[in-house]
Amino acid sequence: MTNNGVIEIDGFGLRYRIEGHGIPTIVIGSTTEHPRQFSENLRRRLQMIFLDHRGFTALPEGVDPKSVDLDTIIDDIERMRCAFGLERFAIAGHSGNSYMALEYAKRFPAYVSHVLMICVAPNFGPQTAETARRNWEESASPERKAQLADNLRRMPDDRLALLPPSERFIEAAKRLAPGSYFDYRFDPTELLVGIERNSIIDHVWGQVFPKLDITENLGEFDRPVYLALGRHDFLVGPPSLWNPIRHHFKDLTVRIFEESGHVPQFEEPELFDRELLSWMGK
Repeated sequence: MTNNGVIEIDGFGLRYRIEGHGIPTIVIGSTTEHPRQFSENLRRRLQMIFLDHRGFTALPEGVDPKSVDLDTIIDDIERMRCAFGLERFAIAGHSGNSYMALEYAKRFPAYVSHVLMICVAPNFGPQTAETARRNWEESASPERKAQLADNLRRMPDDRLALLPPSERFIEAAKRLAPGSYFDYRFDPTELLVGIERNSIIDHVWGQVFPKLDITENLGEFDRPVYLALGRHDFLVGPPSLWNPIRHHFKDLTVRIFEESGHVPQFEEPELFDRELLSWMGK
């Protein structure tokens, strides 16, 4: 296959983008956003196969977003794997896409060598949200909190609501940058411009993920899992959220990046690459 293209599944045009050389590594999410997050250096060691899921493409006419669940997305990944003829690969996800990577690997472990989960909480339930809120209140610096307050004053909810969807998505992310990045003044526009999103994301993140128990079937799952977390990631809460379920994994490596928020692969690329490749090489 060529390095870029589209695979049609049930009326959805799911894009793929293949970059680099080395260990095949599927990155599920957005073929616009996620290639921007990873370094060129990593592409010298990994063949990165970026895949859209159904939330990052045009919504076909007549499709109910509520008809898409995690099983649907896992089935799509498997159909794309078959199209590429992959027999052994690593699989990665960032933020909520991490659940897709892990759940695919649990269902199809024979094809998966490694699982990479980046900046995600063990669940999306109300207790996690409360812990994340408390972590912000107790751990964020006064400067970080002041920047968020200033961002909210400059772009209040009523003004944000009037923007076109593509602009609203970027401006909302800019408002929340103090909780998302080590550099709380960072402007994430370069990472987000041009991303196509639809309401499936709202449904999956808002209705599907909160009901997900990732410990289910972990007792039979033996693939190595690498969990990368950012110390200043106030979106998903503190790393301690993982302590109650770590024992469910047979092979879990946790790495906390001290000068990162929600995107350590972008914020600390040299350290991220070195740590990840060292783990994959073991």
